Amino acid sequence: MENPQLYKPPQSTISNCCTEHSVYQRMDTPHSEISVDLGLLLKGGPTGKEDGVGGSRASNGGQPPNSSSHDPWLSSIMENGGLEEKSKSQHPKIQHVSAMLRNAESNKKCFDPFVVSIGPYHHGKPELEFMEGHKMTMARQHVTDSEVAIQTLYDKVVAVTEDARKCYIEGSTSKWDDRQFAQMMFLDGCFVLRFICCSLDKETRIKSHNIAFVRRDLFLLENQLPFLVLEALMLLDKNTWLENVNRFVENTRARSPRHQEGGWLDGIMKSFFNHRDRKDRPKETKQQQQQPVHLLGILHGQLIDQSAHDPLSISEWSSYRSAIELKAAGIHFKPSKTSRCMDVSFEPAMSFGTLRLPPIMVDDSTKSMFLNLVAYESCPDAPDDFGVTSYLCFMDVLIDHAEDVKELRSNGILLNFLGSDKEVANLFNEIARDLVPNPRAYAKVIAEIERHYNNKAKIWIAEWLHTHFSTPWTFLAFLGAIFALALTCFQTYLAYSDSDKKPN
Repeated sequence: MENPQLYKPPQSTISNCCTEHSVYQRMDTPHSEISVDLGLLLKGGPTGKEDGVGGSRASNGGQPPNSSSHDPWLSSIMENGGLEEKSKSQHPKIQHVSAMLRNAESNKKCFDPFVVSIGPYHHGKPELEFMEGHKMTMARQHVTDSEVAIQTLYDKVVAVTEDARKCYIEGSTSKWDDRQFAQMMFLDGCFVLRFICCSLDKETRIKSHNIAFVRRDLFLLENQLPFLVLEALMLLDKNTWLENVNRFVENTRARSPRHQEGGWLDGIMKSFFNHRDRKDRPKETKQQQQQPVHLLGILHGQLIDQSAHDPLSISEWSSYRSAIELKAAGIHFKPSKTSRCMDVSFEPAMSFGTLRLPPIMVDDSTKSMFLNLVAYESCPDAPDDFGVTSYLCFMDVLIDHAEDVKELRSNGILLNFLGSDKEVANLFNEIARDLVPNPRAYAKVIAEIERHYNNKAKIWIAEWLHTHFSTPWTFLAFLGAIFALALTCFQTYLAYSDSDKKPN
């Protein structure tokens, strides 16, 4: 974590989100201060001519224009159907990764495919040509399993080719005519569906070291296929295919491990102090999108519950606290019952608290997956909850050093298949760099943690117990000392009673 000042959005980021407000934020300025000749500003000095943008004031009788219709450029600002409304009226597009994410030095290898190109953006790259032969084989296997003539399947793809083009950025598919584009969609769609089927059945002729790379490549933002193409190739049992697609996407996420509830000290203290009734937590349910855009969009929908944000709450850490610091303050960590990013909760007790976090598996593809989800959230047509971005910022707060990773790993929250704990810490710190979370994400949890942390009595008790009872042996030694003290008091009492009974 490079900067101890957490998540103060840079002014440029705020202005990007609030451009319209910035334009009008000085409308309360007196007219004498804003009566500036638009022609002077754009041409560099007084001209007295009308050839500047908007013309000079002299060309309008010394008065500013009272209607935007005098200038086509000003009229275009006020007209409906701008970029925002245009994007909403069209199909959701498969975008390019933003320059801010792609140009970061640590992200260089996170957005380009390693072994297979899907769609037009990376099609034809020399380093990906060797997988094109596999596409032919996978297409043949898919047609055979579908028990439908290949012409029938191809015609289904041709029927959606025009709509599929609209899912990509305008002009990015112009070098392929309709026939070439339909062939690309057909081969790529058959390859994706066949790979999904083989992954679930664990039967594929692709070499094992390439399987992981193909799975990684299928969840890159610029390597997506419109879901309507996949649907066109699901002829026999569409519901079964949809279930298989969801299972395949789910398998990219960590499943909640069977983690023993609590430790020895936590169990003892809860039996005495925690009398609160634990509310039943909802089980993870499949969140279906009405119109899936692509596989990456389905993954995002499974990870994020868009109804989880509190629209009235805004979170703000008073200062950052890592997992080790929270543990010292009496806050323990346990895995949530689902792997949704928003399944984060805090359970306060008498002098302790429990922070539940979704378990995640960290491996070589984790960084690429999360950064592409972040890139997807930054697209104009994507959900604007920034759920994955907020989750990564939240984890970046908790993880600063290898000791923080060890604490979360030992509690079943991080499943480390990457390497050392230091590598995992660096991974989260690099991913979250320059990201700005949704201020409403985890607002309730953060407020409860702050309330616990600001309770001096709880902190004192937790620190005392953490210092003197951090292991079972210190607790047994404490019990031994108490027993010895009680025995001494009892012997003293007996001696005193015997002395009172003796006659004088």
